[in-house]
Amino acid sequence: METVNPKIKSFSVPDFTFQDGTILPEIRLAYLDLNSEASKVAVVQTCFRGRVNSTLNFANGALRDYRTIVVALLGNGESSSSSNTAGFPKSIDYRDCVRAQHELLRHLSIQTVAVMIGFSMGGQCTYYWTVMHPIFIQNAIIICSSARTSRHNFQFLEGPKAALENSVDYAGTGRLSELPKPHRGLRAFGKAYSAWLTSAEWFDQELYKDLGYETLSDWDKDVAGANYDSWHPDDLLGKLGMWQNADIALCDSSRGRSFEEAVSSIKARVLLMPSQTDQYFRWEASERECRLIPDARLKTIPSVWGHLAGAGSNKKDVRWMDREISEFLENSK
Repeated sequence: METVNPKIKSFSVPDFTFQDGTILPEIRLAYLDLNSEASKVAVVQTCFRGRVNSTLNFANGALRDYRTIVVALLGNGESSSSSNTAGFPKSIDYRDCVRAQHELLRHLSIQTVAVMIGFSMGGQCTYYWTVMHPIFIQNAIIICSSARTSRHNFQFLEGPKAALENSVDYAGTGRLSELPKPHRGLRAFGKAYSAWLTSAEWFDQELYKDLGYETLSDWDKDVAGANYDSWHPDDLLGKLGMWQNADIALCDSSRGRSFEEAVSSIKARVLLMPSQTDQYFRWEASERECRLIPDARLKTIPSVWGHLAGAGSNKKDVRWMDREISEFLENSK
């Protein structure tokens, strides 16, 4: 196995055209290549504020026998993003991520992916993969996510977005990464976001203490404050826009397929793992999607950790997911 913090690799894609029409002479994807001698391939997507080395990858559990590629979504600050790439578009799309990642996998001589795993935005990107390359992915595991962002989810994201964009120290898009960061705006974003991460029961049970915080105020200082210090505001806004506009029906809009038809076209075996208490990627949406996908099963994470149940924040939830993923893959043809 690789070291705990393996070296991040970079792959360049020349002459890349984004979905919005922006053309850049080069974009880059950041990724990890773990257990590279294994014959079966797993791809793990990062999430909204995910970095490749902090992403739950199951490489020491359910994916121990897989070559595991952990790839950073465009806009995350490691792959090409507003913070590190001149002319990077304000509007990015999961289709951009899939097309760039497909080039990476071709470069690595990967002909098929045995399993792709994504949490949150990573799950949405995985959904796009299953529609854009229907026979490339054998198994898809989608954790705390959805094939289309709901109106409620869209509106929730308008809150942190407005808090950042209207802060006194946010200067608008096109900021160079070396300019002073809008710390007040970033912390306003974090404050507006923070209560949505878990659940009311999580707060009632004071489970922030399980993370080493004595008080809610201590937790708030990090989760709604210091944890955003390393983020560029336009990276956050670009990723947020991609999330808000997610809809896998867009993958084949020229044929005019409905959302239901797009979901029903998925050929991969799919394991959906929503959280019982997720406030924005609701388990009910996964239940509806499960009924439409030809070969899908639904396993709801029994947790009060809300959306963070799928992120690896709680060891009990990680063990539960690892067992379910292992069983799902053992039954793969």
